[in-house]
Amino acid sequence: MDQDVIPLSPTRGSDSIVPPMTVDAYWLTPYGIPGSSDTTYIVGHSWDGRDTAFNHLSTQAKAGDQVSVTTASGPFSYTVQTVTTENKNTLKSSAIWDKVPNTLVLISCYTADLWGKNIIVTATLAGDPLAKG
Repeated sequence: MDQDVIPLSPTRGSDSIVPPMTVDAYWLTPYGIPGSSDTTYIVGHSWDGRDTAFNHLSTQAKAGDQVSVTTASGPFSYTVQTVTTENKNTLKSSAIWDKVPNTLVLISCYTADLWGKNIIVTATLAGDPLAKG
């Protein structure tokens, strides 16, 4: 997956985070930035009938994969710890929103159920002592 990431500030008080209907990836700016001690969230849509970077999270992401995020401060390497699904209607109360230092969370629609579930990929900063794997 090689994808530019655009900053996105979600609407305050919203029950859900819905990125614009584009093939782009979006960094949720109210949360952490890559390489920081906060959790960083990057979201994007999976599309039916259109090839996009996030389509492949559902079928190709697996624990142990490496994810590199390049910022103005340089590149940061993360190791995928978990790949799970979550019902869209319970995502807002999910544990993925708990602050976990040096963590990257990728969120998209689950391609096998675009309207009912999200795919969640959680990765830890390489060399992070909190990493499980």
